[in-house]
Amino acid sequence: MSSVPDCIEEDIGKVEEGAVAAGSARKDPLICPSVSITLVQKVVAEAIGAFFMVFAGCGAVAVDKKYGSVTFPGICITWGLIVTVMVYSVGHISGAHFNPAVTITFTVLKRFPWKQLPLYIMAQLLGATLGSGVLYLIVNPKPEQFYGTVPVGSAMQSFVLEIIISFLLMFVISGVATDTRAIGELAGIAVGSTILLNVFIAGPISGASMNPARSVGPALVMHRYESLWVYIAGPIGGA
Repeated sequence: MSSVPDCIEEDIGKVEEGAVAAGSARKDPLICPSVSITLVQKVVAEAIGAFFMVFAGCGAVAVDKKYGSVTFPGICITWGLIVTVMVYSVGHISGAHFNPAVTITFTVLKRFPWKQLPLYIMAQLLGATLGSGVLYLIVNPKPEQFYGTVPVGSAMQSFVLEIIISFLLMFVISGVATDTRAIGELAGIAVGSTILLNVFIAGPISGASMNPARSVGPALVMHRYESLWVYIAGPIGGA
C-alpha cells in the first residue's frame, strides 16, 4: 500500500506523505507530514501535541474550578490558543491531528494511511492521559472538580451537540488542509478559532469535547466514566 494518500497521487512528484510539498504547491499541515520524517517522530509529535492540548485546555478548567480565576471566556480562549500553537509547532511533523476522530475521518477518506491509524490513535490517547495525569498531580482537584466532560443536560442532548460541533470542526479542517486554494499558513488560526467558537457554544452544555482523547484522558485519571460514550461516538460520528 502506498504511503501517499490516493487523493493526491497525481501530484506524486511534489507530494510529501499526505501533504503537498512546499514550492509550487501548498503543504497540507493537517493531514500527513513529509516522507523524510520517520513514523516514530510522527507518533511522538502526536503524543506531545495531545499532552499539551489536554494539559493546557483541561488545566484552564481545573484551575477555574479550584481557584475561580480563569473564567469561562478564559477557558474558551485557552483551548483555542493551545490548539493553534500546537498546530504550528508539530503540524509539519505529524500533521497535527491530536484527535482520533480527525485521524479516523482522514483515513476513511483515503487521505491518511490505514497502517498508521492505530499508532496515531494510541499516541493521542497516551498523550492525553499523561497530560491529564500530570495536571492532576499538580492541581490535585477534588472529585467534584472534574476537568473532563460530562453532560449538563441529557446524554442525548450532548450527543447531538457533539456531532454538530465536531462536524463544524472537521469541515474547517478539511477546507484548510485539503483544498490547495486555501491559505495553508492560516490553518492553525482557522482551526484554533473554530475550537474557541465551539467551546463558547457547547461548553456549558456538553463540555465541547470534539475529541475522544480529550475526554478519555481525564476520565481514566479521575475514574469518571458516566456518558463517556457520548464523547467517543459523537465526535467520530460528526467528523
